[in-house]
Amino acid sequence: MKSTLSTFRRKRSIPEPMKFDGPDYNPKLDQGRLTGQIKRIYDLMIDGRWRTLGEIAMVTRDPEASISAQLRHLRKPRFGSHLVDKRRRGDEKRGLYEYKLISNELPVQQKLF
Repeated sequence: MKSTLSTFRRKRSIPEPMKFDGPDYNPKLDQGRLTGQIKRIYDLMIDGRWRTLGEIAMVTRDPEASISAQLRHLRKPRFGSHLVDKRRRGDEKRGLYEYKLISNELPVQQKLF
């Protein structure tokens, strides 16, 4: 089954607000954007399939650098302490990686935020 933005939008029921931070973080400018990014990425990746940053970006339409940052966030306790596996894909000299999300046992509503 092919993943699409419309397909995984229907799956989501995640409470807010999320607690982002950082030296350049401005809640008025960044809260909505970052919340949307992490939800789109989580909702896509929860199926446990291996994907490269480029493949995730094709579905979510988020920048690869942002996807990488959100995958790191999903490992943090305040975002659920999820397991995000990483492995090389293809020719090791290319440096292409793929990622897989493995959710913790508690429901997303209790763990993610």
